[in-house]
Amino acid sequence: MNRQVEIQHLGFRDYRETWDYQEQLFQGILDIKMKNRRNNTSLETPNYLLFVEHPHVYTLGKSGDMSNMLLSEKQLEAKGAVFYKINRGGDITYHGPGQIVGYPILDLDNFFTDIHKYLRFLEEVIIRTLADYGIKSMRSEGETGVWIDVGTPFARKICAMGVRASRWVTMHGFALNVNADLGYFDNIIPCGIRGKAVTSLNTELGKEQVDETEVRQKIQQHFLEIFEAEAVVASAAK
Repeated sequence: MNRQVEIQHLGFRDYRETWDYQEQLFQGILDIKMKNRRNNTSLETPNYLLFVEHPHVYTLGKSGDMSNMLLSEKQLEAKGAVFYKINRGGDITYHGPGQIVGYPILDLDNFFTDIHKYLRFLEEVIIRTLADYGIKSMRSEGETGVWIDVGTPFARKICAMGVRASRWVTMHGFALNVNADLGYFDNIIPCGIRGKAVTSLNTELGKEQVDETEVRQKIQQHFLEIFEAEAVVASAAK
């Protein structure tokens, strides 16, 4: 089992371009697995963790409800945002500047074959990262992602998650609001959940800006610890 994870920092990149790149890596792992099965070989499959920041974009998962998008095409354009229907689980969400997005493209055969455990591990990565900043966050039963003040009238979501998996290979991932413009969430019913607010790390800390490079480093550290993995840093963004 290969528990090395190649870390790639893609910088500020278009959502569609990044989605296509994810698909390329995802398919590459599937091809190796199919070849192994066909030829009875045991070639190692790679694992990746992509960090990226996107321009303003709304995405709707395959089980999502279109009515949770509150803007018309013209209104989207006026806000400098785009919209995509995509093949992950979950409902509608927003990505944009000030948000750290992580896409783990893992062969879970290298780790464990349990999607629910995988999602709980991703949540734990974010929970531990926020704890480093003195913020107590948690899971909310039946609602994937990471929340603050669950079970109170002030419950608010700080990290959204949605994944796709095929033959135990994953793609898509998590989006942690760090310095995000929360006004963009007013244009959707986030994740299809009514009556619950969205928050950002800088808002919780009462700061204008939080160092995103530092947050990414903490996420990476906790990811490697929780998945018992070893980092292989890519020489340059792809």
